[in-house]
Amino acid sequence: MSILVVGSVAFDTVETPSGSGRDLLGGSATHFSVAASFFAPVRLVAVVGEDFGEEHLQAFRERGVDLAGLQRVPGRTFRWAGRYHANLNDRDTLDTQLNVFADFEPQLPEAWRATPVVFLANIDPDLQSHVLEQVRSPEIVAADTMNFWIESKPDSLRRTLGGVHLLFVNDSELRQLTGVWNLVEAGEAVRRMGPRVVVVKRGEHGVLVLDGDDAFALPAFPLRKVEDPTGAGDAFAGGFLGYLASRLPAGARDYRKAAVVGSVMASFQVEAFSLERVRRLTPAEIRGRYEAFQRLTRFGDLEG
Repeated sequence: MSILVVGSVAFDTVETPSGSGRDLLGGSATHFSVAASFFAPVRLVAVVGEDFGEEHLQAFRERGVDLAGLQRVPGRTFRWAGRYHANLNDRDTLDTQLNVFADFEPQLPEAWRATPVVFLANIDPDLQSHVLEQVRSPEIVAADTMNFWIESKPDSLRRTLGGVHLLFVNDSELRQLTGVWNLVEAGEAVRRMGPRVVVVKRGEHGVLVLDGDDAFALPAFPLRKVEDPTGAGDAFAGGFLGYLASRLPAGARDYRKAAVVGSVMASFQVEAFSLERVRRLTPAEIRGRYEAFQRLTRFGDLEG
């Protein structure tokens, strides 16, 4: 089953304790689509400027991502610059230039409107709603959001959530959205807004999947070194939804496996800047780390 992703394609300038990079290929839709492409066909809707060259398009084409929905317009591509703190959990935004992204109005190719899995990446909730008005009866609609939209456009976000099946959100954003500290209770509050499944991203502490009365928790994969956390959440969502798209109709067990696959993709994403690690990733490496996750979380019966 195919996945439709609507989000940002950008150039990132990043500083971390391990190094730095300038004008790196990034953006929510970029990291999502490349990660998801290992499991399902991906259709990308985004906007770029005249400075987005053939070498940048190649990163998508080599993974088979369909670019029929990628708009190229006069101007410069969206740019973001940030500096990560020593703990790699906190970062400072140094510069944001929306450029052509400021006037982005997603328009889906007619043949894409019936795509079974839709991912609304971390963009303005009004744009997310605009996409929902164009799709036809998708099996899964998933969305991501952030503290900026929760604070600045709470009503628009709640309207969008009414048409969403699955929400990706980090723990602090979940608490901000609901006003509830306990994550399980906060997940229940989100489900009353619309989404049936809430996937709580907890950074170095892993992930929590809340699906009705079913809850599944998974640690983050232990890595010796993290080069760049940028795009980890989008790579996680890409692996998660990519796996689900390959398993439709998906059951509770598939959602648990999807969380592991998403965590696997996020763990590779942070091992290098931009797409450097994911672009040279192999299916055998993905399977190997999935099996390492199985060993990491396996335990025997309680004796005595």
